[in-house]
Amino acid sequence: MQMSKLFLFIFLAAAPLPARAQTSTPAEVMKLLDYDKSKPLDIQEGKTYDRDGGVKVIELTYASPVQGRVPAFLVVPPGKGPFAGIVFGHWGGGVKTEFLPEAELYAQAGAVSVLIDYPWVRPAPWYRGIPNMEKPEEDLATYAQAVVDLRRAFDLLLARPDVDPKRMAYVGHSYGAQWGAILSAVDRRMKATVLVGGTPGLAAIWLDNDDPALQQFKQGIGQQKLEKYIEVNGQFDAIHFVGKASPIPLFFQFARFEQYFKEPAMKRYFEAAGQPKEIRWYDTGHDLNDIQCLLDRAAFLEKQIGLRRVAPLISKKF
Repeated sequence: MQMSKLFLFIFLAAAPLPARAQTSTPAEVMKLLDYDKSKPLDIQEGKTYDRDGGVKVIELTYASPVQGRVPAFLVVPPGKGPFAGIVFGHWGGGVKTEFLPEAELYAQAGAVSVLIDYPWVRPAPWYRGIPNMEKPEEDLATYAQAVVDLRRAFDLLLARPDVDPKRMAYVGHSYGAQWGAILSAVDRRMKATVLVGGTPGLAAIWLDNDDPALQQFKQGIGQQKLEKYIEVNGQFDAIHFVGKASPIPLFFQFARFEQYFKEPAMKRYFEAAGQPKEIRWYDTGHDLNDIQCLLDRAAFLEKQIGLRRVAPLISKKF
């Protein structure tokens, strides 16, 4: 199996849980999601890019509370604010650029955004590789760092005098949606969360998916090793957390032609969430590249965190 395809499977937070899976997260795993909030952010800025409407895109890094540094973009509107604040989480095989054009639109509508790279797409010496089928606990720690570093992105926003702490949101795609479910349960600072192309857990992408390349790879791993990997890393399955997000409003966006997991899994994920929540379906695959998906997401954020209307900006851009 080609490694690029293997990584795609592993990067996706996938489908329904097997009957034996737990429905709560052990305290020792929850500890991985905590961090020392007193540590300095130590923000180091790089290049700045001028964009439409007076928006500035700033390359920077900040100190991870776990290890190394976090490469990020900071997208800033013109003016003094107060602005809304948005943290973005990219899909597992992507990088921080995934939502950059969208963040620039939101900046014109009145939001400061932070977009980070996960540990497995960072340059040396901050890189932490996955998957580790021989040592699944190492992957669990790496995934936990991704969540902690996103929590730290909220710290970065809230350290800015131009950001309104009452108007914060999170947007995540695929693995970013998994992190969004976790964040909404353990970090109560966002006022709204958008979960794009996510599902409740890890198991079905390995156990139920009938892709022949994946089947071949599984044979090379061995059943015992695979089950151990799912047992360990399934502790971060989104379904353990999404029901604890209330009263944070959740907006689920799903693909009708999703190629990596099945519709019942997506519905089960939505049903596991508490209120308030919304759901929309789109005629796309996992990339969810329908322009209506962007419009609906923007409308949700306009309502929840007080952005100016984004649709006219999208029309002007496209």
